[in-house]
Amino acid sequence: MTVRPRAVAAATTALLALGGVAACGDAGAGADPDRVDVVAAFYPLQFLAERIGGDAVRVTGLAKPGAEPHDLELHPRQVGQVVDAELVLYLKDFQPAVDEAVAQNAADRALDVATVQPLLDAAAGGHDHEGEAGHAEETGGKDPHLWLDPTRLATVGDRIAERLGRLDPGRAADFTARAAAFRADLDTLDREYVTGLARCQRREIVVSHTAFGYLAARYRLEQVGITGLTPDTEAPAGRLAEVAKEAREHGATTIFFERLVSPKVAETVAREVGARTAVLDPIEGPPADGDYLSAMRTNLRTLRTALDCS
Repeated sequence: MTVRPRAVAAATTALLALGGVAACGDAGAGADPDRVDVVAAFYPLQFLAERIGGDAVRVTGLAKPGAEPHDLELHPRQVGQVVDAELVLYLKDFQPAVDEAVAQNAADRALDVATVQPLLDAAAGGHDHEGEAGHAEETGGKDPHLWLDPTRLATVGDRIAERLGRLDPGRAADFTARAAAFRADLDTLDREYVTGLARCQRREIVVSHTAFGYLAARYRLEQVGITGLTPDTEAPAGRLAEVAKEAREHGATTIFFERLVSPKVAETVAREVGARTAVLDPIEGPPADGDYLSAMRTNLRTLRTALDCS
């Protein structure tokens, strides 16, 4: 086993700057010489680190089950975990509190997964119909939900394996092998989506939260979003009427909402067009049952039913 050097001086400086805030962290954080201490900003990155790291890593997730990760506010103990981590996995501009903690305490030990592959524009996977351009402009920026494209997530996994290998060279081959095995699982999932969504009566998905641009772009769907990238954003004036009109035009039978936010907006549109509602999970937090792979397969079954796929 290779013992990894610790960034003691950097951590000490950060502790002083924080006025001892790291003392509120886990007593054992950064103290296990046999495992790499990893902090993951939200669930998909936590899942990746656990799958690729195996027993050679200790993974701490910052976003808690049942909480909306966009709105994460870090308490002192969590900032201490960032300070102590040997590797911090995050996605810049997705969680401002994490961005700040990384910039102040772990810039030299962090991997921004947004740098692994270019992010899509916020409007990707959507319509170009009249009236939607303004909505696309309001969402602005880049779409962070890259994990909804399994092929992109596989590439992130490869980069995580590389970073873990630098921290623990004696187990680098193990990390690479686990990343390859996980890539194979994601390739299988990707084929299931390609096949399962190949022949559908409709290709438009009406969603309360515009989080599915990567999924739509990968599998030739069209996303019609009621609100923007932030799930609790209030829909602009007139947007509900626009979405209801489009849903009727395309014969939508299902309006999708997600687990971690209120379904009221989706229910309003569904009543307007005589459609039902269903959960389509952006998998920002841990699924109620299973893991990322099972949640993606549940999404696929939901889509096949809603789009009348054969």
